[in-house]
Amino acid sequence: MAIDGLIVLEPTGKPIVQTGFRAFTPAYPLLHIDAFNQAVLDAKRLQDVDPVIYVSSYENGAPSACCHLQHNGLHFLCPVSADVDPLYAFAFLSTFLDILQDYFGDVSVSTLKDNFDIVYQLLEETLDSGGHPLTTEPNALRDIVLPPSLLSKLLGAAGMADLASGAHGAQGTSAFASPIPWRKAGVRYNANEIYFDIVETLHAVVLKNGATLSSHVVGRIEANSKLSGVPDLTLTLNNPNAISDASFHPCVRLNRWTQQKALSFIPPDGKFTLLEYRYTASQSTGASPTSTSLTVAAASTSQIPIPFSLKAVLHTSEHSGSFDITLTSRLTTRPLEDFTLEIYLGDGTTSASCTIGSGAEWSYVPSRHVLRWSIPSVQASSGRWTLQGSFSSLDAKPRPARAIQTTFTISSNLFSALKVDQLKLIGETYKPYKGVRGRSEGAVEWRAEWLPA
Repeated sequence: MAIDGLIVLEPTGKPIVQTGFRAFTPAYPLLHIDAFNQAVLDAKRLQDVDPVIYVSSYENGAPSACCHLQHNGLHFLCPVSADVDPLYAFAFLSTFLDILQDYFGDVSVSTLKDNFDIVYQLLEETLDSGGHPLTTEPNALRDIVLPPSLLSKLLGAAGMADLASGAHGAQGTSAFASPIPWRKAGVRYNANEIYFDIVETLHAVVLKNGATLSSHVVGRIEANSKLSGVPDLTLTLNNPNAISDASFHPCVRLNRWTQQKALSFIPPDGKFTLLEYRYTASQSTGASPTSTSLTVAAASTSQIPIPFSLKAVLHTSEHSGSFDITLTSRLTTRPLEDFTLEIYLGDGTTSASCTIGSGAEWSYVPSRHVLRWSIPSVQASSGRWTLQGSFSSLDAKPRPARAIQTTFTISSNLFSALKVDQLKLIGETYKPYKGVRGRSEGAVEWRAEWLPA
């Protein structure tokens, strides 16, 4: 299984990075670029564009498809043909984007243009001419392709790039000297420490009557390892049975997890994602026999409580509309942080005006026809927060969205109450410092109904 190549487009739709499509004619990547740009023009919103676009290219006697994802205004395109699973292309796109973030931090148009040489070296190392992924471990790539630095840029500008490579090679060993693919050889730190961040994200849909239609939590354990030598770690959790559909970093020994529910691994050097999982709350039912079928279906499955409630009174009239939204936190001790609420007001919307309380902000985004309400911190005892306002529209009968999109975070809190019990180290003589933090996030769609005024 192989992919055809990779293309990176600017926000304007022009290509700035492209692999060499050696097995195809020069028109092949252009057909996929045109197909993607045309799909963007035809869609009312960028999120309406299908992630896989059919391209009738007739290259090699068969059509193809264009898989794409968006990041920070950039569009990453991956053409595929023959019998290739699109998920294979998306996996490579996601991995390559992670590599770019590991090298440059912020991935933007200016970042790529300032580091063209490094980007193309990474493409040569991560994808061969036949479209098969090669080296994708950042620790191995850093010994093959020098990360950007002021010294390497100065030496490169002076025509002494070989000197920079020689200096780098003198400090470390070969990229493939270590028997462990994800870890460098000869790593040394004065202070040996490792940090774990447990992040859980709630995805939920709530009906207009406040009943939860669906909710689930996905989580991940992110680690930042600064340990010398070759540490062999065993991490135990307080309630590993709460984890399901787990996806592990290659360093994790699957047999130990299957038999003992313990995470045994030799960590990569630096930042990595140790584990991704799904959490489902224990099943509970509380719907009355007279509930609607949707409410019964929601109550009959395991649900995660929504940490806030919304009450929306929405009206539309000729060329305008009005709204009155009340937010109330259901938390008793912790605040809701970075709370944002967005309402799509329709394509014909021209302006909006709002009245809000102190400590909150609102804005109207004309390019997306979206009203945005943001509150930095909703304290548990702060009472109700209200958003009142109206909007004008060119349409005689405005058609705003029947769903309100919200996001939030809760610090030092996890929906699953997952905790790290113990961290053991063997193979080294030092005792590492361990740091653990937890954070909850949420993306909740709250259904609403617009009534005629």
